[in-house]
Amino acid sequence: MKLSSKKMFSILSKYGIIIALLAIIVIFSIATNGLFISRDNVFNIFLSASITIIIAMGVTFSVAVGGFDLSAGSIVSLTAVVVASMFIWYEFSLLTSILVALGVVILAGCLNAFIIIKLKIPDMLSTLGTLFIIGGLALSYSSGKIVSKNMIMANGQTASGEFTAAFLKLGHEPWIIIIMLFVVIFSYILLNHTKQGRYIYVIGGNPEAAELSGVNIKKYKALAYILSAVCAGIGGILLASKMGQANPGAGASYLMEAVASTFIGLSFLNANKANAIGTFLGTIIIVSLISGLTMISMPYYTVNIVKGVVLVLALALSYTKRHN
Repeated sequence: MKLSSKKMFSILSKYGIIIALLAIIVIFSIATNGLFISRDNVFNIFLSASITIIIAMGVTFSVAVGGFDLSAGSIVSLTAVVVASMFIWYEFSLLTSILVALGVVILAGCLNAFIIIKLKIPDMLSTLGTLFIIGGLALSYSSGKIVSKNMIMANGQTASGEFTAAFLKLGHEPWIIIIMLFVVIFSYILLNHTKQGRYIYVIGGNPEAAELSGVNIKKYKALAYILSAVCAGIGGILLASKMGQANPGAGASYLMEAVASTFIGLSFLNANKANAIGTFLGTIIIVSLISGLTMISMPYYTVNIVKGVVLVLALALSYTKRHN
């Protein structure tokens, strides 16, 4: 019996995410008479999950290196208002607008890296600080206003610019899903099949051993936080495209789901480390839960409870296995 329990726990700890996803599919398919697994709903789940997945991939890099990027949500907000303002305020082209926004994103990643590496402030505290700094910049830059077509500017005039048709397509199917899959594949290859990825994992797992092995810890920590910022920035650009406007506070709601997805993914195939596929599946689980609960008319205020329970169970599997 004892051996059987160990085998059961081993199966759960290794395949828990897959089992949970299958359980969600079966339960909600029965509850909705098959509507949950209809082509349209499955497509909508991936559509809804795309931005969160991209942001979560960035958080995955920061967790993989042994840190934690709490500023991702604020970077999403700042990027969204910057890219929107390039179109609405300054009437820049698609390429120029996106390049300017990505430039701001890289600066945000460098700021995180500087505070963590040079000032030697712990990752969580550093990014908690930049969460407020970057979030404040987003509010200040936009004057607390939603950046949208025909908005009233500070001087009382109406903004004359508008989003280009090409930009607005980025946040809708199929482009948003294609971009999301590209980010997932890129993250997976980088973390699992490159020297940089191996170094990131070594630093996250045992920084002392990494240093003794001659790994440039500062360089790869900086890389992880810049990649985290870039992913958040891509999410912000797609959010502005999807909504056709930019709210300076819109990124906050994405942070917790991205963090939850990353930590749910820790238990994928006993990885016990942040990984791209686990994060991807973690996000799909969360979005599928929300979709299923919505379809069976579950009160909206119960959604966070369910998400919290799933996160706790996933972490229990991961950390119990790690300490056994």
